[in-house]
Amino acid sequence: MTQQLDPVAAMHLSDAAVSVELETPDMTLNIGPQHPSTHGVLRLVARVDGERVESVEPVIGYMHRGYEKISEVRTFAQITALINRIDWVSGFANEIPFIVGVERLMDIEVPERAQYIRLILTEMTRISSHLLFMSSYPLELGAATPLMYALREREHVMDIIEGLTGGRFHPNFNRVGGVKPAAGGGSTQKKVSMDLQAGFIAATDAAMDKVLSVCDELDTLVTGNEFFQARTVGVGVIPAEKAILYGVSGPNLRASGVNFDLRKHEQVLPYDQFEFDIPVGANGDCYDRYLVRLAEIRQSVRIIKQAVSSIPSGPLQAKVPRVLKVPRGQTYVRAENPKGEMGYFIVSEGGRIPYRLKIRSASFSNLSILPWLLEDQLVPDLVAIMGSLDFVLGDVDR
Repeated sequence: MTQQLDPVAAMHLSDAAVSVELETPDMTLNIGPQHPSTHGVLRLVARVDGERVESVEPVIGYMHRGYEKISEVRTFAQITALINRIDWVSGFANEIPFIVGVERLMDIEVPERAQYIRLILTEMTRISSHLLFMSSYPLELGAATPLMYALREREHVMDIIEGLTGGRFHPNFNRVGGVKPAAGGGSTQKKVSMDLQAGFIAATDAAMDKVLSVCDELDTLVTGNEFFQARTVGVGVIPAEKAILYGVSGPNLRASGVNFDLRKHEQVLPYDQFEFDIPVGANGDCYDRYLVRLAEIRQSVRIIKQAVSSIPSGPLQAKVPRVLKVPRGQTYVRAENPKGEMGYFIVSEGGRIPYRLKIRSASFSNLSILPWLLEDQLVPDLVAIMGSLDFVLGDVDR
């Protein structure tokens, strides 16, 4: 005969059964190495307990290219073609701090017109980089439509860059003393500098209007989207003190509430001639990192419109020796790249090649916070967090 339990006793037994936690062994999860679009080859060795990440070890170096050592056997002029490809999304902007460093060692004053052209192209590169982020980041979270909108207007910006420099992805347009020279029609003719092509100002204004329009479309498609907010708001929070401690820079730093932008603090290009704001986040989460980049696109448009309307006349190049020899000395120059601080420490022994070149790249420092940032996160949030940092592995594996 089966013994019937008292209803109260049965309830207690049921509660006891529910409260028992099943012990599950930790598991090592290899994420990558694969080539997820623009980010490059990255491997994460994650120790997970169920859906919770206990620890993460980023494994880098799969595409190490040895830029710093290669530069020691290249002339200063040749190095510009190399550094174009460190962060392959920001080719033109990569050149600026290196070129300015060489010019400071040689005590060369760059003509104002050339500086304006450099600034305009740098901001176009920033727009191009951020629009690529605007297309890829929602896609990584499951939204494919914004990609079509962002890439459509990015092509208009790339058309302007290509029309002026002749290069779409890697312009290699900067030269020591100014911008790219073009050979004359014969051996007796002197070299002249490439100037702005006909219709450049009108085409730039039109392209910038289209960029502002797509920012409004992205606000409609992404910013207010409840599914996007559910994946990003409060996820991957980086406090300001942690961001500074790990050397995070660029939009990722400003999204954590740190109002620091090298365009306001370093006189590498004449940004002091223009009015623009520095967008800053409040919470330092994935959503803020998205919002800061979207706001920076609008500010870059604001800078470009001011620059093209006030670009001065004059030469595009300073007088530079035909055989470029940099005097003995050393310097460090840093600039605000689309992904953060890009700096070059140049050591010259007085020849045609540098004795030493040390590169401080943005993505390397931004990626270094991953072990701390991904700890105790959910596995599905790894993609959202890593994508929000907007890193490029060519920058890391330099």
